[in-house]
Amino acid sequence: MAEAFNELTLPAEKAERYATVAEEIASVLDGEPNLTARMATVASMLAASFDTFFWTGFYVVDPQKERELVVGPYQGTLGCLRIAFGRGVCGTAAASGQTQLVPDVHAFPGHIACDGLSASEVVVPVFDSAGQLIAVFDVDSTELAAFDEVDAQWLEKILKATFS
Repeated sequence: MAEAFNELTLPAEKAERYATVAEEIASVLDGEPNLTARMATVASMLAASFDTFFWTGFYVVDPQKERELVVGPYQGTLGCLRIAFGRGVCGTAAASGQTQLVPDVHAFPGHIACDGLSASEVVVPVFDSAGQLIAVFDVDSTELAAFDEVDAQWLEKILKATFS
């Protein structure tokens, strides 16, 4: 099925593009129980679908370290290896359980610059079917204000459908 996705022409309008990608992700992952495979597929398919996505991936809750995230499957340049809950945009999303939509990361208090090219970011907490935080999904762009409520809402919808 991934081969068909690679040849799929996606709609130009953002919400329509997300809707198409969400259907494709659900189709590709149908029947796949492995969490790492699911995360890798989501990161890959979303990264390939939006030109503004510079870094796309997961920071996973580390079961060995209390209130700490460790880098998981992603697409992009080298990411931070570990992020404490409450630190930076990803840590804030993990600690609060709320999506973080940041138009200018340099204006975000305590921003962690994993890559100096990052200018804006959206981070969505990822919960399992029991409502436990398992990861955060992080998307960075080299453009200021690259993300809006459409991105936040669709990413939340895709992640909920994929991991809850």
